[in-house]
Amino acid sequence: MKMLDTGDKIFKYNKSVAIKFIGKRAVLSTGVINGGYSENLTSIFNHDAKTAPGMGCQLKAATYKEHMEIISQEMGLNPKYTTGIATAADMENMCIVVEKFKDLSVTALVTAGIETNGGRVGDKASYTENNGEIEKLNHGTINIIVSVNANLPPRTLTRALVTITEAKTAAIQELLEGSKYSHGIATGSGTDGTIVYANLESENIYSDAGKHSKLGELLGKSVKKAVKEALAKQSGLTPQRQKSVFRRFKRYGLNAEKIWNKYIEIKPEMLNKKLEYIEFIEKIEKDGTKLIINDEVAEEIANDSEYSNRLYDVFTQELEKILKEYPEKWFLNEYR
Repeated sequence: MKMLDTGDKIFKYNKSVAIKFIGKRAVLSTGVINGGYSENLTSIFNHDAKTAPGMGCQLKAATYKEHMEIISQEMGLNPKYTTGIATAADMENMCIVVEKFKDLSVTALVTAGIETNGGRVGDKASYTENNGEIEKLNHGTINIIVSVNANLPPRTLTRALVTITEAKTAAIQELLEGSKYSHGIATGSGTDGTIVYANLESENIYSDAGKHSKLGELLGKSVKKAVKEALAKQSGLTPQRQKSVFRRFKRYGLNAEKIWNKYIEIKPEMLNKKLEYIEFIEKIEKDGTKLIINDEVAEEIANDSEYSNRLYDVFTQELEKILKEYPEKWFLNEYR
């Protein structure tokens, strides 16, 4: 059990993390139970809905709402006075970041994974609703809980939600993680959830949570840091890993096999060196400083109707530059 600067306590129970309030709180939640703005809740929680590590999510009831009510009851929480969000990320990988300035304290508690469900706002939809019939929980979700020890009026709490969302998106953009549904950089997952709450009993009242305010700065710093740490813990998504050209441009269908096919169009005499080539290219592509193909170039290419061929052409041109730098050695496994 840990205690937040609001005095509220954090509990870990099975595959859930819950926060029980010790006083009156203003809560803004995207949760399916008691979502929206509320001042009468007594707890909040984040729940891992997987049946087992690496397995899919499974509901304990006919609907997601009923499932979350059951989860809250299992923790001894009253479904009428709690709100929760669910994910396929492990609670053990939750990251907690605290940012402070004088008496103001912001705590972000984040679980994150976008390996299979990362998307960019505006991507083609995965489903549509018909009178609420769709109940779907995908793998890969960024769930954010933010505790503020100050008193935030409803409009400030709502502005805080905007700042939190911007911070989440900034973290993903800085990691250059691609959407799984388009050629763009992801801005989140399709199932992200957020709960932000403030202390209604605090005498410190804040009227702004935007980027120019100190509260907005603390929100941005804590959430951005926690999202990056959680992505690293859950799926190994780190700046080092993102140096891989093939990983960054997977959203364009770029891979070693396709580049090889392009390469032998240029160098047909190297046809019998495929295995050596694959070994070589998989080494150098992990270092983004060797193959200079950035997102701006790729995006420009993507706007061309023949973007795939153009991207392969750019890649093979860069490869040719490297081969000239290491003549006759790449297929002898001497590249370092």
